[in-house]
Amino acid sequence: MGCSTCNSGGGEVAGCNNNGGCLTGGCNKMNVFDWLSNMDLPVIDKFNIVEVRFKGGRKEFFKNAEGLDLTTGDAVVVDVPNGHHLGHVSLQGELVRLQMQKKKLKDDEEIRKIYRIAHHKDLEKYEEVKKRELPTLYRTREIIQNLKLGMKLSDIEYQADNSKATFYYSADDRVDFRELIKVLASEFKIRVEMRQISLRQEAGRLGGIGSCGRELCCSTWLSDFKSVSTSAARYQNLSLNPSKLSGQCGRLKCCLNYELETYMDALKDIPDLEKPLVTEKGRAKLQKTDIFRKIMWFGYDDENAWHPIPVTRVNEIISLNEKGQKPVSLLENDVPDKNEFSSLNSDLERMDKKYKQKTGQKKKRRKKRRNFRNNKNQGNSN
Repeated sequence: MGCSTCNSGGGEVAGCNNNGGCLTGGCNKMNVFDWLSNMDLPVIDKFNIVEVRFKGGRKEFFKNAEGLDLTTGDAVVVDVPNGHHLGHVSLQGELVRLQMQKKKLKDDEEIRKIYRIAHHKDLEKYEEVKKRELPTLYRTREIIQNLKLGMKLSDIEYQADNSKATFYYSADDRVDFRELIKVLASEFKIRVEMRQISLRQEAGRLGGIGSCGRELCCSTWLSDFKSVSTSAARYQNLSLNPSKLSGQCGRLKCCLNYELETYMDALKDIPDLEKPLVTEKGRAKLQKTDIFRKIMWFGYDDENAWHPIPVTRVNEIISLNEKGQKPVSLLENDVPDKNEFSSLNSDLERMDKKYKQKTGQKKKRRKKRRNFRNNKNQGNSN
């Protein structure tokens, strides 16, 4: 399933055929839910600025100066510098006011207006214009390769009036694309705008499926990209494997920050061990930590078993070691029990006994068969 709003799929959408803008969801790229739509709000004080979505989930605010009766998902023709463009209404009403406050935008003359609701001819012309995007993308990549420019072209967006094209690219260093603009303008007969985007924004525009099995967060709802460091993985006890921690953009996954604050709060009660715990049974080294259950697993130097110890008991042992004292064992009792932690390995012991019994029975059967064959062979020989 795809929609013509963000140019994903073949432009076909299920449901009410409203280009993915209604409750059917469409391609789910940067969709929003208007939770104030069913509430009775004052009609007189209705906010006259509308959020409009364009290709790739890009959104801008436009003023409904004509008082048009708009519905979420409607195709509208909007005012842009040196022309007009076509987009789809994604949000309106009081939620737009909140979005503008969040992005610190003012309701002034800089906000352009909506011309009209798009007619059938506007939609047909826009579909013809979008057919130029893919051939232009391939041809531009060839030109970039011939000019030997260190940049990666990811997407192209044509304006609805076919007078301007925006080229989205990513690059590690500064790129001098003045010669490229001249070649593109002369070959495609359009105004060219080069817009550099980050690798996270590039992944959001292209879309895809993450390792979790769902659509990428940057493609569906995430718009503010915060820096992600390897310390976020360390706090969550994740293995520092670049192939597992990196997203499709090649950077650390944004979801590493989602639960980081929860882990930071839980780690406040867990002690930071710089050396092993010392007991009369020996030195116990930390093997792993269950952060939310407040359990730390230790193992002696001469044993392969791991012993779960509560955080409170670990703090007691640390305080005893600082005073120069050694507890008898990691347990809270003074005398070490021979059967300590036996309950954790009881299932393994039962399995061992079960297999020992089976192997013993098999040996007995084999012995009986062997004796029977030997007796039979002796009888035949006699």
